Amino acid sequence: MTGTVTALNLARAQFAFTVSFHFIFPAFSIGLASYLAVLEALWLKTGKSVYDNLYRYWIKIFAIVFGMGVVSGIVMSYQFGTNWAVFSDKAGPIIGPLMAYEVLSAFFLEAGFLGVMLFGIKKVGPKLHFLATCMVAAGTLLSATWILAANSWMQTPAGWIMNEAGQFAPKGSWLEIIFNPSFPYRFVHTVIGAFLTTSLAVGGVGAWHLLKNRNNAGARTMFSMAMWMAALVAPLQILAGDAQGLNTQEYQPAKVMAMEGHFDSYAGGAPLVLFGLPNEEKRRLDYSLEIPKLSSLVLAHDLNAPLAGLESIPRRDWPPVAIIFWSFRVMVILGLAMLGLGLLSLLARLRGKLFEWPLLHRLAVLMGPAGFVAVIAGWITTEVGRQPFTVYHALRTAESVSPIASPGVTGSLIAFVLVYFSAFISGAIYILKLMAKPPSTQEPLPDPLPTHAAGITPAAALTARGGD
Repeated sequence: MTGTVTALNLARAQFAFTVSFHFIFPAFSIGLASYLAVLEALWLKTGKSVYDNLYRYWIKIFAIVFGMGVVSGIVMSYQFGTNWAVFSDKAGPIIGPLMAYEVLSAFFLEAGFLGVMLFGIKKVGPKLHFLATCMVAAGTLLSATWILAANSWMQTPAGWIMNEAGQFAPKGSWLEIIFNPSFPYRFVHTVIGAFLTTSLAVGGVGAWHLLKNRNNAGARTMFSMAMWMAALVAPLQILAGDAQGLNTQEYQPAKVMAMEGHFDSYAGGAPLVLFGLPNEEKRRLDYSLEIPKLSSLVLAHDLNAPLAGLESIPRRDWPPVAIIFWSFRVMVILGLAMLGLGLLSLLARLRGKLFEWPLLHRLAVLMGPAGFVAVIAGWITTEVGRQPFTVYHALRTAESVSPIASPGVTGSLIAFVLVYFSAFISGAIYILKLMAKPPSTQEPLPDPLPTHAAGITPAAALTARGGD
């Protein structure tokens, strides 16, 4: 029995490790692809070379991020067969088609237009190239749709029956499976998180170069665009997170109890716990700092609303409280910091000091990686909060693992750690080198537009090329 538990924990650690690394890249590529589409649209509309140069500046980074996302994601599909064969067998009739739809629609759409986007600037007209950029951006969003539909079904399973073979199977319409109760909330929250992550990264790079040269046109433009996005999207993300929290309260109450640190039930209003030390063994929160009744106001919109605690749930169904408690707070604190940065940028803009305020620029550089940390913290909160189930209240994680021995999982885990760290560090160093280079007025890669260099407007370029 001990060996089985060890193998289970190792398999969980391996999947958590690989997903954590992988999730960074889709979160960046989703937002960056849309940012590139906006930059190219602005160039086509205005003819200003600054947008073209920023497009060619960020497309190099996008290519690396996209490639690393694809490579890091392939490994996870193999783990379904090696470490989680029982889950794959039981949930395959539902998860399998959803993953296949992602490949057949989203991935093929991205792959089909990615080559044109990266290498076709001189080979197709501006409008057709813009179409390719939009299709890649749409592909990243479509990919997120299918992946989140599959994952959300595991969180809030709907539209299924257990067939004679003991497998989850569609009960009727696939729409009930795809648009399960948590999917709309998780999709909105995740996609906004990707846009916010990208805006902070772009803003951090722009701020870094503004600290060195306030007159760099590319740095000024990217920083201004990023701060607009942060100021507008951060409040929306807080609202989206609140909506998802209310949905989670309805369908996965144990997760919210762990997030809030509520071991006990409250009959006359539950406090909002700011900080504390979860003590699962003694089933209490030590050294807690609380605001009376505020949790009831947030979750039930009533100061005196009763809220149940973990004591109302069988101990074997508790998620790991301490992990969820702290990962949730990391996400919330960073979200509030993003909101603060956005508001500060609005103040600087109103005072005409957006490009002249070194303190704002330093804060933006400091917040550059915050989006990546926040999305990982959010993922940990969501996925660990589903435990001890792979399919919530329908299939336990302990019943999903393959009949494998601990040494086999240990060996592959060590190999993954070594390979992922080496690849990630190499890729990150190269990306940081590209970011450290200030945007110039003639970005050379991946393929300079000769029409830009000659000062030809997009309309004239279309006429010269015979249109699209």
